[in-house]
Amino acid sequence: MFSRRVCGILRNLDARFVFYSTGFVAESGCGIVELPRKLKRSKRKPWVTSINELKRRARLEKKERILVQEATLSPPENGLLVKALVPVAHQVLSARTELFSCASKVANRIPIQYCRLCGEVHVGNIPHKIRTCYVSGSQKSKEHTWERGGLEHILPIVKSFHLYDRLERAVSHNERLEVDRIPAIVELCIQAGVDMPEYPTRRREFPVYRVAGRLMDFEKRFPKDETSAKDINGFGFWKSPREFCPVLKCQDVASDDVKGLAVRGMEAWENMRSGACKLMQKYAVQTCGYCPELQVGPKGHRVRQCQAFKHQMRDGQHAWQEATIDDLVPPVFVWHVRDPRNGILVDALKRYYGKLPAVVELFAQAGARAGENYTSLMREDVVVPDLEEVNLVI
Repeated sequence: MFSRRVCGILRNLDARFVFYSTGFVAESGCGIVELPRKLKRSKRKPWVTSINELKRRARLEKKERILVQEATLSPPENGLLVKALVPVAHQVLSARTELFSCASKVANRIPIQYCRLCGEVHVGNIPHKIRTCYVSGSQKSKEHTWERGGLEHILPIVKSFHLYDRLERAVSHNERLEVDRIPAIVELCIQAGVDMPEYPTRRREFPVYRVAGRLMDFEKRFPKDETSAKDINGFGFWKSPREFCPVLKCQDVASDDVKGLAVRGMEAWENMRSGACKLMQKYAVQTCGYCPELQVGPKGHRVRQCQAFKHQMRDGQHAWQEATIDDLVPPVFVWHVRDPRNGILVDALKRYYGKLPAVVELFAQAGARAGENYTSLMREDVVVPDLEEVNLVI
């Protein structure tokens, strides 16, 4: 028993750090990974594409502008849909609906708690005793001040401006109150082929071309006396007809079978993330390098609302870069409770505990099995010592 504990600690010491958008993970040859941590506010998110590759693309675009010639674009850069990804977009939206439905019903059985000072989330009946509340106004002991949370704490919704035409100019600062903001993953599905009457979008029948770095649209335009957006309701996000919440759409899930709900919810979570990854390989999504702002489309918006690190140097504009799946669907990492019936987590043993995304932890406590991707994060192969044995572990 003691040798297993020592082996678990020694494997944690041999780690190589690999950075991601929502934190960093350390990988080792033994399969043990370090727990995700938040980036500092002064640190920029890691680039998905290297700087040298971005410079190379910029040089090619500059040469293309000098050589006045027509460049043929492939979908979706030419305004047409990728037909193979239209069913994937519908599957992602359906999985999101089922995920929210299952999570809302499981959350009625397993409580969700959050710290009202720092916002840390815990899933389980007994809040943990780990002292990691370092914000201003916290207690001297750095213990959390817990309150009852809800679905929005484990499944935060990142919103994006809805674009009627994804190839037109970006949303300006003066238009920020005139354009609807909807969940970014819903906007991604709309641009990928899902039609929603309340959020219309332009579907081209003929492709656009790039000539000297500019997009040329040869499709027939509407007459001047008739606006192209006549079917769009002119409401802003502050008075939208309804908040886009798919919880009440899926009624065929039995609320009595908690384990069945958890299994279906876990599958929906994996299907939503895997499907969104496929869509993001073709449909560009931009994120700010310093704040969680997101914009689905080939370029970011021009709204000056960034308040992150050195925003004064950018005049409040966002530092746009390529987004990852963790920016589109941010996982809220919580401490993993191995035994929900007797799962008291203490501060002295926090180095032996694992972490999981909050929604995965919720379904895991309800009886679902976490995927293989989370096995190393759970750290269930490391034996947690007793309090009197901590000083004996090397």
